[in-house]
Parts: sequence; C-alpha cells; structure tokens
Amino acid sequence: MSAVASTGARRAEGREAVSAFAHAFKSAMAAVRRLRGRDTHRPGELSYAQYHLLFGLAERGGELSASELAALADVSPATATQMLDSLAAGGFVERLRSERDRRMVLVSLTPTGAALVAARRLLYEGLWTEALAEFSAAELATATAVLNRAREIFDTITAASGGG
Repeated sequence: MSAVASTGARRAEGREAVSAFAHAFKSAMAAVRRLRGRDTHRPGELSYAQYHLLFGLAERGGELSASELAALADVSPATATQMLDSLAAGGFVERLRSERDRRMVLVSLTPTGAALVAARRLLYEGLWTEALAEFSAAELATATAVLNRAREIFDTITAASGGG
C-alpha cells in the first residue's frame, strides 16, 4: 500500500471513529435528557436537578448561595430558588443569612440531606463501577479526555453563537 493510500485509509478510519463517537455521545445525552424529564414527573420524589443541587452542595462542602448552586446545576437562579424551597421544606437543606454579609442567604445540607446524598452516591458509584469495570484506568483517562474535549467543542460553539 502506498503512503498516500495508507494516509487516506487512516483518515477514513478516523472519520468513522469520530462519527461513531458523536453518535454515542448524542445517545448518552439523550439518555440524560430522558432521565431529567422522567424524574420531574414523579410526584413525591426528588428530581434529577434537585439531586444535582444536593450533590453540588456536598461536593463543595459548607455553604453556597442560590446563584452558585444554580450555576453548578446549570439552571436559572429562579429555578434553583424554587428547587431549594422544596428541598428546604423536605428538610434536606437549610438557608441561613451570611454572618459576613447579612444580605446574602447561604444554603447548606442538613444531616438528612447529607445522608440522602451519601446513599445516592453509593448507588451511583456502584452502577458506574460495575458498568466500567472492563476498562483500564488508562482507557478511562482517555475517555475522560475525549469527553472534556467534546465539552470544549460545545463551549466554543456556544461562545461563537453569542451564548457564552
């Protein structure tokens, strides 16, 4: 095989791999959208977005403002406030005025909220560990790098379209 033919074959193989990745990525994103949509229609249960807020609080530790939580959960501040109202009513979070700036209200996990996050994290980590057990640490590191690059592409598209 000539060098030109070999280069052409590698390019075609690369395009096929990129196309397969794009399809898998879109399918994964669709699954996340289905999860988010399904959760919001289950009365009496927390939504995916509410869990996202709780996990954000747990991961950051301490107290965060509603606007910081909104950014973490990728929702509007008004939506975050509504979700926090429900979470506070359920005893999962508490709101307290900042001692440094009394105008600011900070949100923190209650012991009930922390226990819920710990239980859900245990469930999710088990699912992820089992599903990805066949991949080596190096393969998972590569997958992480590829997903981060995909995020960068979307951020670039958003910025170019005036959305960022």
